[in-house]
Amino acid sequence: MIYMLLGTGFEETEAVAPLDLLRRAGVPTATVGIGGKVITGSHGIRIEADLELGQVDLTELEGVILPGGLGGVASIRGSQAAMDLIRFAWDNGKLTAAICAGPTVLADLGITDGRNTTCYPGCESQMTKAHHDPGAPAVTDGNLVTGASAGCAVPFGLAIISALRGPEAARSVAEQIVIR
Repeated sequence: MIYMLLGTGFEETEAVAPLDLLRRAGVPTATVGIGGKVITGSHGIRIEADLELGQVDLTELEGVILPGGLGGVASIRGSQAAMDLIRFAWDNGKLTAAICAGPTVLADLGITDGRNTTCYPGCESQMTKAHHDPGAPAVTDGNLVTGASAGCAVPFGLAIISALRGPEAARSVAEQIVIR
């Protein structure tokens, strides 16, 4: 199971687009609310999460995804349980993905140290020990996938599919949505 963490103020496009693509690819994915099941995004869109953070089953964990949005990132940082889940995923070789300001949380945990990454323009200074590619919509480095912004949510989602199920699965979904 891929768990996508949603905290109040998350960037809706960065959550919904990759979530949709992963489900099209047949990747079991659940949204996880931090502080409740109904979470309001940065643009006032309310999402009912599939689970609350305390319901995550670590025995089913295949990976974790962090959408950006400054409020959502602050919500993740403010939850020790969320930070522990991210650390557990990384330490156990699971996919760890973040987009926009989300990679800065991974940097806080030392996950991006020495890794190839991208993030939202202006957040680079928080990615202190990462190798940053400012022109890339998404960057994959082993089981780490990072994305640049809401406008890069589709390439980010496809990169996650490729990392989990291979490039052919990502190409199949890209063809299905007629990406150009």
